[in-house]
Amino acid sequence: MVAVRWLDSNEMAAWRHYIETSGDLLRAIERDLEPFGLDRGDYQLLAMLSEAPGGKLRLCDLADTLRLTRGGLTRRMEGVVRKKLVVREQSTHDRRVAHARLTPKGLALLKRAAPHHLRSVRRLMIDHLSATEIRAIASAFDKIAANLATD
Repeated sequence: MVAVRWLDSNEMAAWRHYIETSGDLLRAIERDLEPFGLDRGDYQLLAMLSEAPGGKLRLCDLADTLRLTRGGLTRRMEGVVRKKLVVREQSTHDRRVAHARLTPKGLALLKRAAPHHLRSVRRLMIDHLSATEIRAIASAFDKIAANLATD
């Protein structure tokens, strides 16, 4: 049996602060999206589509980008499709392939919500950190993401 390597006081403080703060931060950002009738997942989906060529992605690629299963993406898409922010389209080249496409209504809503969302992210996180701290956070999460990708 491998001995457990316990967290030292700095490691424990980092872990606890992450656990105690990340959920609160995400909930606060989500509350700031409520006036637009969006939750964080809807906003992320619209943003991903807005960055894709033609505002369109294959459903399997969108699911991967959003870190969702196919079923999870189907559930996530229900609301934005019902609100006519996104449409599902079958590929004209391969009937087995379906796309999600951002509608003009979805793009207009995203353009209204994005400045508000950016102000929220700045107010709640970015503006409290130095440039060095921001680079350190980005570097740390790049390493964590790379490690998770290998598991």
